[in-house]
Amino acid sequence: MIEWLFSPIDPTRGHDVGFFLSWHARCMVIAWGVICPAAILAARYFKILPGQNWPQELDNRVWWLCHWKGQTLAYVLSLVGLGLVLSSSGGRPDAWLHRILGYIVLALGTLQVVLGVFRGTKGGPTAPAEDGSLSGDHYDMTPWRVAFEHIHRALGYLALVLGAITILSGLWSSNAPRWMWVMINGYWLGLIAIAVFLQLSGRAHDTYQAIWGPGPDLPGNRRHKMGWGTVRPGDQMISPSEEGTE
Repeated sequence: MIEWLFSPIDPTRGHDVGFFLSWHARCMVIAWGVICPAAILAARYFKILPGQNWPQELDNRVWWLCHWKGQTLAYVLSLVGLGLVLSSSGGRPDAWLHRILGYIVLALGTLQVVLGVFRGTKGGPTAPAEDGSLSGDHYDMTPWRVAFEHIHRALGYLALVLGAITILSGLWSSNAPRWMWVMINGYWLGLIAIAVFLQLSGRAHDTYQAIWGPGPDLPGNRRHKMGWGTVRPGDQMISPSEEGTE
């Protein structure tokens, strides 16, 4: 079993990638294969933590810190990985698809960084405007904020899928040993299982209500909820009599 795990996936080819390419692969796998999916999972399912006394306790920032810091670390590792592969004396000529996908994923990551910088102001009680009002792009759900959320989610999931394909194509072109395939695919399957459980448990909470609560007078609560498969926990607090008067 040990011998099988440490042998290349394709026994007709060798596995010799050298220093720069091997560390390029490590950086990219850790960034896009390990950190990014975990950071996305945290952003989707940990906006309201188990045991959090919502809506008395609002704006839990654990999910935000995990997502922001995780994706920042992943982007830095991506730049390091890019530098390593550019420093390499060469590459496998049959890895053209891997290279194209890699640059697309890096472009998507860079675009996400730019979008994050220009996502607009937050507003609300915890981040009021300079004039003391609660006005803010996120609190008011301005057209720019709505567009940002749609674009950010779509590009994020696209980068996640393309990143996984890029990693698998890299493992194949380098003829990686079987244990690497087992480890990364096992990790992904574990995250998918957790995501399915949390989704079925109704943990994909609406960001706006998680931050500011269920008040019907809040600007964001007067709009349709954002994101596919999300739930507004405040909607579950509406009594049948109240629901019938809407």
